[in-house]
Amino acid sequence: MKLSTALLSVSDKTGIVEFAQALAARGIKLLSTGGTAALLKQAGLEVTEVAEHTGSPEILDGRVKTLHPKIHGGLLGRRDDEKHLATMAEHGIAAIDLLVVNLYPFRETIAKPNCSFADAVENIDIGGPAMLRAAAKNHGTEVGGVTVVIDPADYTQVLKEIDDLGQPSYGLRLKLATKTYAHTAAYDGAIAQYLSSLVDAEPQQDAQPARKQWPNTITLQLQQHQELRYGENPHQQAAFYLDPIAGEGLLGRYQQLQGKELSYNNIADADAAWECSRSFDVPVCVIVKHANPCGVAIAENAFAAYQKAFKTDPTSAFGGIIAFNRTVDVQVAQEVSKQFMEVLLAPDYTAEALELLAAKKNVRVLKVAIGSAQNPFDVKRVGGGWLVQDPDAFDVPVESLKVVTKKQPTEQQLKDLMFAWKVAKYVKSNAIVFCADGMTMGVGAGQMSRLDSARIASIKAEANGLSLKNTAAASDAFFPFRDGLDVIVAAGADCIIQPGGSIRDDEVIDAANEHGIAMVYTGTRHFRH
Repeated sequence: MKLSTALLSVSDKTGIVEFAQALAARGIKLLSTGGTAALLKQAGLEVTEVAEHTGSPEILDGRVKTLHPKIHGGLLGRRDDEKHLATMAEHGIAAIDLLVVNLYPFRETIAKPNCSFADAVENIDIGGPAMLRAAAKNHGTEVGGVTVVIDPADYTQVLKEIDDLGQPSYGLRLKLATKTYAHTAAYDGAIAQYLSSLVDAEPQQDAQPARKQWPNTITLQLQQHQELRYGENPHQQAAFYLDPIAGEGLLGRYQQLQGKELSYNNIADADAAWECSRSFDVPVCVIVKHANPCGVAIAENAFAAYQKAFKTDPTSAFGGIIAFNRTVDVQVAQEVSKQFMEVLLAPDYTAEALELLAAKKNVRVLKVAIGSAQNPFDVKRVGGGWLVQDPDAFDVPVESLKVVTKKQPTEQQLKDLMFAWKVAKYVKSNAIVFCADGMTMGVGAGQMSRLDSARIASIKAEANGLSLKNTAAASDAFFPFRDGLDVIVAAGADCIIQPGGSIRDDEVIDAANEHGIAMVYTGTRHFRH
């Protein structure tokens, strides 16, 4: 089937002139509307306006222009059905073989701070989705069908297959149709999400309506990145999906430079390591095992940071995930290569470092740009539903800390306390973290009792030849009783940071004063279940 007619109507005009020129050079008639038609004519192309094609003018301020039998009949008529072809001929309906459409910028419009309700509604596209759905439905068979394009990135492939095959292949048409339905679903989902977020049941047209943070309807659309060998366990099937647009700095923007495919657990642990590492402004090394940091340290450079972090718990670091927030050079690569690791993450690597790491063929080496973006929300699956919340992106500034004991922390203690608090944020609750001189000395994670987390941290420190004397300790939540504080002090800590907020705060403060240590409150907890 030879392509005869294309209809082009786009809000994103990236590459549209060049694409239209290429179509015209191949003898394909161009139909268009509004601004797209004007742009193509300005480029010297011969373009037929849709109104001229249908014999019906645009009406209702452009709301009705493509909703016409000569458009939808041309898109929906089956190329392998003689009755369809006869009906089209009877009614003077020409086939439209190629549809290039992208929609009114609804999401961009509602993102504007001064967007009125009327502006939002007016940017709900009707004709565009109708044409897209029609064209996608009629992607056809091996005989022929309609090619639908929503993304300028697909222009090149469409042209290549026209040149090679005379028309886009059945496989490409189906692929583009699938992409189109995902696009229209996301578009409608954004509209539903906006409308169901409105506080006022009857908003004024010119008002900028108040919106609830959590709409009544949330539509998630994710793109499969890869199928995984299995999930957390071999009997579980799994896949890795990405947001259509991942913010700068998020793991989803990773580039894998070498190594085996990432597993389910690799990705989960890598995210934990990366999130912790990118939260620091100074050079840091984060070593994670089973989603918990087992060693974190800051230093003047990545090499020194790794040496300190590894000392925390060399046993747990075996087979772990290592993340840096600085470029990995050959010295660092040499040092980390002495250990068995699953994944290495950094914002960049020197050529010499990559050459050395290449000898470790199975090590997954990921490059992730540093950035401050956060996921719009976090989700947790439960039976029959989803828990949705803001990401825990809050960091307590040092000036907002409240000293609650008679003893004041020294400047060095404050630095260690802030470091310990930052690390504790990324440790599974109940979390107890001992630190000194920008290095984790003992990490207790994921216990049902805060007492047990403190004891485990102490046991690990002793096992690794580290002293907890004069360390700073962080607790991710308040102490419900003084016994947790007593255990931490007995282990060697001389200052503690915790949220506060227990009904027994006075008892805990008295215990701290009794021990002669400094204690500060953050006013914010960091549960990580």
